Amino acid sequence: MARTDKVAEAVGLVKVYGEGDNAVRAVDGIDVAFGRGSFTAVMGPSGSGKSTLMHCLAGLDRVTSGQVLIDGVDLGALDDRALTRTRRDKVGFVFQAFNLLPTLTARQNILLPLELAGRRVDAPAFDAVVGPLGLGQRLEHRPSEMSGGQQQRVAIARALITAPAVLFADEPTGALDSRTGEQILELLRRSADDLGQTIIMVTHDAHAASYAHRIVEMSDGHIVDDRPAGQAAPEHVPRRLA
Repeated sequence: MARTDKVAEAVGLVKVYGEGDNAVRAVDGIDVAFGRGSFTAVMGPSGSGKSTLMHCLAGLDRVTSGQVLIDGVDLGALDDRALTRTRRDKVGFVFQAFNLLPTLTARQNILLPLELAGRRVDAPAFDAVVGPLGLGQRLEHRPSEMSGGQQQRVAIARALITAPAVLFADEPTGALDSRTGEQILELLRRSADDLGQTIIMVTHDAHAASYAHRIVEMSDGHIVDDRPAGQAAPEHVPRRLA
């Protein structure tokens, strides 16, 4: 599948926290783009700026300068209401914590974003998301009745049900055992390969990153390496990832 269309892009992105002597340039002049159907792992030591980059790309943080575009929409040009609507319609999130509502069934948790947006449930689209995730027999179960891996699958289905332009995954396997984590990573890879879903995953785990098409490594607010997954990192790239 061609991965040339820019679905998420940062242009001259700068994010500064604090002021004066206490100012920290968490992201410092980054230019990076993510194509349709691509699966990218963003790595780096603690404090490298990888989480800040994700938050800015996802519209969770306003940038200090530069541009962030999602599916061609300049987030900086939007007011708060339009930004919220764009995040709802174009961005999906999967976190280490599953963030499922405990009183709702798996089906209700998956459909919650559509209900909040006042959008109709499309049965074929629902089946197309739930089927490959192997949730057909768990839809009427509540989170307490499911394993961690099953809960994370529900969280992924909830993120995909709105057909977002880009899916952000923040350490999505951090709370899972290694076997279940690999199953989740395989599902994310298939979502990119088979469904054309753009995925940006923040991780400190080199093994998890190996499931991606591409690895972007950060240090001190800068991108220090950008390479296909499976290609060895050059010597200047920090080896210890925390």
